[in-house]
Amino acid sequence: MTFLPTLRNLVSAYQAFERYSAPDVKAMGLTTTQFDVIATLGNQPPMTCKELGEKTLVTKGTLTGVLERLEAKGILERKLNPEDARSQMIGLTTVGQTLFEKVFPAHLSHLNKVFEKLNTKELAEITKSLQALKNAFEN
Repeated sequence: MTFLPTLRNLVSAYQAFERYSAPDVKAMGLTTTQFDVIATLGNQPPMTCKELGEKTLVTKGTLTGVLERLEAKGILERKLNPEDARSQMIGLTTVGQTLFEKVFPAHLSHLNKVFEKLNTKELAEITKSLQALKNAFEN
C-alpha cells in the first residue's frame, strides 16, 4: 500500500484548496458549484447540459438544481437545441456574463496569491503528476 502517503497528500491538498477558495467565492454571493458553472459558461457559446456536466466538477443530479437556481436569478437561460429538440442549450444571460466578468478575474487573482509561490518547474511537475494519476484511474 505504498500509495497511501500520496492519497493522503492529494486529499489534504484538495481540502486546503477548498479552505482557501470557498470563502472567496462565498464572499461573492455564490456557492462553489454556482461559480464553477458560471466560470465554465463565461465567454463561451451556449452548450448542452451534457457538455456542461463534462466540463465542470458538478454531478448531473446537483447540476439540475444549480441550473434552476441560476436561471431563476436571471444568470443563465435555457433554449431548445436547434440540432436536437430533446436537449437544451445553456448559456449566460447578459446579467450572467457581467457577473462572470466581475467574479472570474477576481477569483483568479485570489488563487494566484498561492500559485505564484510555486515556480514554473514546480507547477509543471504537479500538473504532470496529477495528469498521470487521472490517467491511471481512467485506464
